[in-house]
Amino acid sequence: MSLLGILRGLDAARVRFVVIGGMAGQLHGSSRLTNDVDICYDTAADNLAALATLLQRWRAYPRDIETGLPFIIDAHALHNVESLTLTTTEGNLDIFARVAGVGRYREAVAQSRPFDLDGFSVPTLTLDALIASKVAAGRPKDRDHVLELQALRDLAAQRDAEH
Repeated sequence: MSLLGILRGLDAARVRFVVIGGMAGQLHGSSRLTNDVDICYDTAADNLAALATLLQRWRAYPRDIETGLPFIIDAHALHNVESLTLTTTEGNLDIFARVAGVGRYREAVAQSRPFDLDGFSVPTLTLDALIASKVAAGRPKDRDHVLELQALRDLAAQRDAEH
């Protein structure tokens, strides 16, 4: 079980997604640790089927819900929700059809850049889009994180200007 394993599994299953949230921050250099992977997924029917199949294989179940209750994850269920916070055999995974301050998958992928990870690549929100999502979410922990993300963005711009 690992966060990298979740990303590798999503990539191997050909699920169309963009890394968002804390993991995106870490990929950009944030020092904040996260215990889950947050993604924005494409809601096209073929992608919902691929994601549902993978989540079934990983025995996905809603976090913070009493275990043992009936829970069916399929393309129809994914089509009818905006977000799910899940525990899986691979680790914690939060899935979103829409990212606050950014939009749905189409907008998220347009505001992403690839990160190469151990032999595969994942699209990840740019720092500007990640900052916009944190500001739009408006949670106290996000407000604090925005300051670090802005500093990382400024450092990256300074490095780019020097080269």
